[in-house]
Formats: sequence, C-alpha cells, structure tokens
Amino acid sequence: MADVTSTTERSSEQDTPLQTGTPDGNALIIHPQASPYNWLGRWRGALLTAGFAILLAPFTSLGTWLSPTEAPIDPTNYALRTKRVLETTPLIDGHNDFPWLLRVELHNRIYDGIFDPNQRLLGHTDIGRMRQGMMGGQFWSVHVKCDVAQKHFEDPSWIVRDTLEQIDVAKRFIAESPDVFTYCETPSCARAAFKSGRIASMLGIEGGHQLGGSIAAVRQAYDLGVRYITTTHNCNNAWATSASTVAKGGPDNGLSPLGAAYIREMNRLGMMIDLSHVSHQTMRDALSITQTPVIFSHSGAYSVTPHLRNVPDDVLRSVRRNGGIVMAVFVNRFLNIHDPDAVTIHDVVDHIWHLAEVAGWEHVGIGSDFSGTPFTPSGLEDVSKYPDLIELLMARGATDDQIRLLVGDNLLRVWESIQRRAREIQARGGKPIEEEFEGRKWHKGYKNSPYMYRETRERAARENWGHPDQFNVAVKAENDL
Repeated sequence: MADVTSTTERSSEQDTPLQTGTPDGNALIIHPQASPYNWLGRWRGALLTAGFAILLAPFTSLGTWLSPTEAPIDPTNYALRTKRVLETTPLIDGHNDFPWLLRVELHNRIYDGIFDPNQRLLGHTDIGRMRQGMMGGQFWSVHVKCDVAQKHFEDPSWIVRDTLEQIDVAKRFIAESPDVFTYCETPSCARAAFKSGRIASMLGIEGGHQLGGSIAAVRQAYDLGVRYITTTHNCNNAWATSASTVAKGGPDNGLSPLGAAYIREMNRLGMMIDLSHVSHQTMRDALSITQTPVIFSHSGAYSVTPHLRNVPDDVLRSVRRNGGIVMAVFVNRFLNIHDPDAVTIHDVVDHIWHLAEVAGWEHVGIGSDFSGTPFTPSGLEDVSKYPDLIELLMARGATDDQIRLLVGDNLLRVWESIQRRAREIQARGGKPIEEEFEGRKWHKGYKNSPYMYRETRERAARENWGHPDQFNVAVKAENDL
C-alpha cells in the first residue's frame, strides 16, 4: 500500500509533462497546466459540498432537523434530560426482592385470580409503577433467609428446596406478562428487550447459604438461569464471612479455602460475583483472586455511612481497578446509621456521588433493595421514583453520559466482560471445580455393593457397612394376605 501511495504522490507533484504512446508512434505530450480551469475541476466537489452545508446549517444543527428528539434543550431542564436518557438507555435495578413476597404472602400461587401485578399493590413494586419509573430492566432476587436451625454447614436444611421454588415462581411471574417483561440470561437479551419496549428480567440468588455450600449447586443454578450470587447473606456459609457476623462481634475470616474455589468456578461459569452482604475482608479476598469484574448488587459508601454493609474506599479503588460496579442501595439504615428515620432521596444522591468520586462513574449503578427493605428514603418510596433520583443527580452536576453509565451501561458492560472472560477460561480447557466443604460427611455404601475398586470392597467388609433396606423386607406368608 505504501508503494502505491508514494507513486501517486510523485505523479501529482512532478513538473515535467507525462508522455504516452500513440498508434502512429508519435508522442502525445500533455501539459497538466494547460487549462486555466483545471483548479476548478479539482476543487469543484469540495466547493459544492461546503456551499450545500452552509445553506443547510440553520436547519441541521446537531442533526435536529432530521432528529427533533435530539434538539438542544436547556441543561437545567432535568426532567426532559432524564426522559431522553431513559428512553435510550435501560435503567436496570440490580436488586428487588419481589419474588420473596410471592412466597411468603401467596405461597407461590399466582394463578388463582387474587394476584394481579397490573393493579396498584401495597409495597414498592407493581407493573404500573415500574412503567412510571421508566424501568428498562430488573434483577429479581430469589431469596431465602438464613436457617437458624442450621448450626453447621453440613446440617440438613429446607433452604435449597425453597430456593428452587423461588426460581420457579419468579420465572412464572415474568412469563405471565410477556407484553411487559422479557426473561433474559444474557446482556444482549437485556438490550433487545429494552429496544422492544419491555423490561428485561434477570435472576440473582441472595446468599450462598441457599445453595448448601455446594459448588455443584452453583453450576445447577447457572443452568437454571441465575446470573449472580450474593456470596453471603446475613450469615456465614461454607464460602465466606458475612458482614452481619462481624457486626455481632464475630471474627472477620474473609473467604474460606472453599470460597476461593467458589470464586474460580464463578469466573469459569460466567456468573456475576455479588459482594453485597459480605464482610470487608471477604470483599478484599475476593477482589484479590477473581479473574472477572465483581458487582455489589445493593450497597452504599462506608465513608458516607459507616455501616458494615457498605463499601470502604480502599475496596472502591480496588473495584475501579477490577472493572466492577457498586450499585447504590436505598435502605435507610445503610444510608444514615445514626438517624435512619430522617433519610431522604438526597442521602442516596450523596452515596452515589461518593461512589462515583472514588470508584469513577464507570463503576456505579443502582440496586434499590425494593420489596425487601421495610423502610425507604423520603422521596424514593417505590419503583416509580427513579426519574426523581436522576433529576437530582443532574442538578448536582452529573452529565447525561454519566447518567447513562449509572443507570444501565455499566452493568451491561460488566456482565459482557464476565461472559467474555468465562469463554476464554473455558476455551483454555478450564474444568468444573470439584472442591467440597472440608467438614462434609459422605454417605457410605453397603457391604455387598458392586464397587469399582478392591480397596472400597475391603473397607466395606471390614467396617460392616450393612445392607440396603429393600433386602430386609420379609415376604408375607399366603395366609397373611
């Protein structure tokens, strides 16, 4: 390519005439400067284009003649600016516990004619108010509280069963309103749903305890469509230490060895690691080993409110380096630990602003915890109020581009990055993690089972592992029938 360019340049710059042969053998001499109008020919296209642009300039400034929606507006017209942003960028809330209400209030029954999300419901969430809030996406939390009867991670529990039921009812709830919601498992689906005028609906599990400390269960949750796991809830689990444990005076042991394996498997799967609810040391441990960005689905800024559920500045800086995102929460006590009853929408703005100042606007989002928290800020009572929050951020000085990052672009970027990294790990031959909780008790087989290995057969005989129950059923005599 370089040779062609240099030849062209030499031809155009030479002063000597060019010669070409003619059929009669005589040389035809062409003088490049022979025509006084040659310069006009060379510049005619450019002059016409410039003149046409000048004539149309009053009508096409910033493309407004062809695109009236992009017309310049008063920068202090925050309502119109907000409307424009939310019409073109999906506002995706990272955490709403609405499926939990379907379980505790309706026992997962949504077809009996009582439940209608199109009606104005009590609480924070219904379809009408989601539309009013100009929502473009929602991560629905499937949550089961920590089991106080489970003193040891190996104890039997109903938690995994109820988590599966939460996934089931959340999917059924989404499917019942196909004109409103689109169930999504990928960021491309979320973008397409928004473009079609629907609210992208994704699932996240709020607490590693809900999977029984099993990494195999993590894989099954992914296959069921879950796209993030909150590493802990308000209790320790086999993977990590929770913030609640530290708040009660317990030690902050951070990630366990199995927790490190959990992080590796989440990376391999392409599942988002959620560090809301974990202890501060767990945050640091996870960030030190993860190969993908992390999320905080609903947390605040610790420097603004020193609640252990919030994220300290050193972790925010690590999130910036990691490429992750902290999604600002709306829970009163996390916003003002000293006077939660006085919390207003302005406190949420303060937290978002601090998160953006320390981590950067590329690393903040929104994660309300609506339908899970009993108390919300004044002025931010439900899902209809998102535009009010955006307007206040604009009034504080946020640009439209920063708002686009905050409401949805950051989360979609993080999600896409996690998926891309997972594909790379899998392409290198990364296998599913097989580590288990070190205190796990394994069921034994039977004395005469058809074992694969001689060592097992000898041990079963030596320890007298017994016989399966079906071989101990006596056959009744005929006269007993």
